[in-house]
Amino acid sequence: MPLTVEIVTAERVVRTEQGIDVLIAPGSEGQLAILPHHAALMTTLDAGELVFRRGAEESGFAVSGGFMEVRNDRVTILADAAEAVEEIDIARAEAARARAEERIKRFREQAGRDVDLARAQASLQRSLLRLRAAERRRRSRPGAPGPAGRP
Repeated sequence: MPLTVEIVTAERVVRTEQGIDVLIAPGSEGQLAILPHHAALMTTLDAGELVFRRGAEESGFAVSGGFMEVRNDRVTILADAAEAVEEIDIARAEAARARAEERIKRFREQAGRDVDLARAQASLQRSLLRLRAAERRRRSRPGAPGPAGRP
């Protein structure tokens, strides 16, 4: 029996997928591969990419941390934030990365408050995660455009 995977954030149910053969998740202790009949598990997730495989088909989601529960071939992911890789706006993520890098540079030059620096670093991490996930997905599809529309 294949897996049923549900990704939930505080705002909404992001996706419910049935018939998943394997789920690869960014666990806080390293990547986890969840197969059907997996033992019950509750763990924390780091920021990273969730990958669903159904046969030869793959789909991905950028998540910024959260929790995962595995029980009876059902996986529930309670994510801080989650976005389907194909929905990532690369130009917007690049702009967020540039803004975060500029804020970090400014904070370091002006000895900014630690809280602002931490916020800028978290923003940079989120934008880099989104860009890596989108780039990985585009590289796996021959002929798909890369960042900024480049092949």
